[in-house]
Amino acid sequence: MTAAPPEDPREGTAGYSRRRRAALVLLRGIAGGIVGGVVGFFVFQWLARQRLYGMIIPGASIGLGAGLAARGKSTLLGLLCVVGAVGLAVFAEWSVAPFMKDKSLSFFLTHLHQLQGVTIIMMGLGAAFAYWLGQGR
Repeated sequence: MTAAPPEDPREGTAGYSRRRRAALVLLRGIAGGIVGGVVGFFVFQWLARQRLYGMIIPGASIGLGAGLAARGKSTLLGLLCVVGAVGLAVFAEWSVAPFMKDKSLSFFLTHLHQLQGVTIIMMGLGAAFAYWLGQGR
C-alpha cells in the first residue's frame, strides 16, 4: 500500500487552499488593473492636451496596476489585462481623436483599419506590456 503524500500544514486542504489563493490573486489583480486603467486613461488624456501622444500608457498601466496588486503570478490575469488594454486603448484613442465625418464610437469601431500604423503599433505595445506586467511576480 502506498500512503498519500503528506499535505502542507500551512495549507489545510491542499486543493481548496490553492484555488483560494489563485482566486485572491485574480481578484486583487483585477481591482488593481481597474485602478491602473483609470489612472492610465487620465494620464493619456492629460498628455493629449499637452500635444503629446502616449498610447502605450493606458494598456501598460492596466498591467502595472494588476501586477502590483495581485501579489502573485497568474497567466489568466495577464490575458485579462490584454483584453482590457486593447479595449481601453481603442476607447482612449476615440476620446481624443474621433473621426471628423462621424464622431460616434460605433463609427470609430467600424473604421479602426483607417488608423495610422504608429497608432496600431503603440496599441499593440501597450497590450504586450499589459500582459507582461499583468502576470504579476
